[in-house]
Amino acid sequence: MKDGFLRVGAATPKMRVADIDYNAEEIISLVNQSDPDCALLVFPELCVTGATCGDLFRQEAFINKAWQALYHIADETADANCVFIIGLPAYIEGKLLNLAVVLHQGSILGANVKLTLNEEQSRYFSSYEIPSSFYDEYFEEEIPFGQPIYFCDHDLFSFAVIFDEDLRAPISDDVDAALNGCHILATLSARPYTVGSPAKTAQLLTAQSRKLHAAYIYANAGVGESTTDLVFAGTNFIYENGRELAKSSAFTAGAIYTDIDLKLLHGERIRDDAWRTDFANSAMDSEFDMVGFEMDLNPELELIRPIPKNPFVPENSSEISERCEQIITTQAMALVSRMNHIHSKKVILGLSGGLDSTLAFLVSARAFDIMGLPKSDIHAITMPCFGTTSRTKNNSIELAKAYGAKIDEICIKDSVIQHFKDIGHDIDNHNVAYENAQARERTQLLMDLGNDEGSLVVGTGDLSELALGWATYNGDHMSMYAVNGSVPKTLIRYIVAYEADRVKDAQPVLSEVLRDILATPVSPELLPPTEDGTIAQKTEDLVGPYELHDFFLYYFVRLGFAPSKIYRLAKIAFDGTYDEDTIYKWEETFLRRFITQQFKRSCMPDGPKVGSVDLSPRGDLKMPSDAAYQVWLEELKSVKE
Repeated sequence: MKDGFLRVGAATPKMRVADIDYNAEEIISLVNQSDPDCALLVFPELCVTGATCGDLFRQEAFINKAWQALYHIADETADANCVFIIGLPAYIEGKLLNLAVVLHQGSILGANVKLTLNEEQSRYFSSYEIPSSFYDEYFEEEIPFGQPIYFCDHDLFSFAVIFDEDLRAPISDDVDAALNGCHILATLSARPYTVGSPAKTAQLLTAQSRKLHAAYIYANAGVGESTTDLVFAGTNFIYENGRELAKSSAFTAGAIYTDIDLKLLHGERIRDDAWRTDFANSAMDSEFDMVGFEMDLNPELELIRPIPKNPFVPENSSEISERCEQIITTQAMALVSRMNHIHSKKVILGLSGGLDSTLAFLVSARAFDIMGLPKSDIHAITMPCFGTTSRTKNNSIELAKAYGAKIDEICIKDSVIQHFKDIGHDIDNHNVAYENAQARERTQLLMDLGNDEGSLVVGTGDLSELALGWATYNGDHMSMYAVNGSVPKTLIRYIVAYEADRVKDAQPVLSEVLRDILATPVSPELLPPTEDGTIAQKTEDLVGPYELHDFFLYYFVRLGFAPSKIYRLAKIAFDGTYDEDTIYKWEETFLRRFITQQFKRSCMPDGPKVGSVDLSPRGDLKMPSDAAYQVWLEELKSVKE
């Protein structure tokens, strides 16, 4: 199972109420025609008979027929490699039980019993909580049944079976299953459809899969069930760690498939403090049966799961505006708290006409609105030097004016030239000293002005720059409060675009300025512009595309993936955008820079954690400044072997 990926599916067969032979053939067809790489396929509750059989469940011949159909299903799917789970009624030890039977290559691995019976089902079925077994003459073996029974191919591919009502119970069995090592919760359902019911199920699966760091395969009864009093839609879901990976359309039959990442789930549990508590440890002492099985899995599985290019950005476009508003508000409230604490009524920041300083300015403006302060006390400084273009300078001036902030232009050329004379640096030598002297002069100017007028110096550097160390040490690396420190570059683009849309009707000129800032190449503008006055020094030409680096950052820091796995995902996400060699080159750059630039993060200024990744040494990232990077580069090289 390469990189921990496992293909799973949820299937709703066409069915006829009480037509057991027809239903069995539909199940057989779906299993035998399933995705050849599918390892686990889940069917709905009571799919062999239909869930709406009513008093027919009291007919002995009917129940026996269902068990005979189980033999037929097992025989006809013996060549299928996948494990699959079907629902049917059965008499066991004198009780009529609602079972979920787990089959693999013509054998029954076990049968889980539904415990939480709804009012209709309690008329016919009993619960049977204690794990036990019974001998079946047809299979000539003891078959485990009851609850809880878990199933395991190896440490990662382990699953439990749970019914819909058991999942919704106040104390649900999926919690114990997860704490005892199951990463997958196969959920059988026969829940009727009402307006809004799929959304409620999705909310439940979102919450449970995120809380338990688990995958849920949810298969529901659908068209063909009796509509005497209820309607069934067969809406199926596959969730992983709070994220919807696949969903079927309502009122359709068939199967949905996706790939779940078991290593992701395992890693999340390792990192979650709640999984190391006494409660979690005591829960693992519960008694259960673990049924083992063996499968041949495709080591070269071609992934079909969605791999977003921008993992820091919501996949649902309807959520982006709300997320952007939340981020700006969070940053602003953090700045308000800091200003209140130090009794500051003014801020000062460098406004370059680039993305980062634009976001820091927008955050400052929002903070002043919250505090009821005049925006004229936001002091923006544009500090042109050797590489500044008229485009960026004019955009910064127009931006500040549009919000009513104070804007000053202070040219730092003479100061930097004098500094070069003081240290004996040739102005024609455009080395790192030439570049960094400008960044440090700007920071010194802001700090001194801030002291002079009693203003808080707001930092502009973002998460992506911190990850790469793309900041001048004790230059733009430093401030009195860094509001952008946990916001990646790709997300900043969306936030600035959101603000441009928000003001386009009331302030169309401002909206155009923001749009032009978005269209401006990312650059520190530390080298002289080209002859036609355009930006010569483009950051992404030097360190690589930020959309790639943010992708690497998310999976390396947030999820702890191996470089080879990140490379595999990046090839899928950026297929048609970057070739394999380009992705490899910039991932290698990312790994080297991320490890070696920790010294800059070790002394970074305070700033709020906004998203899921924070590189502050006082926050999520505890890392030595002197770590070697060879381990990760060697692991990445394995993709070339």
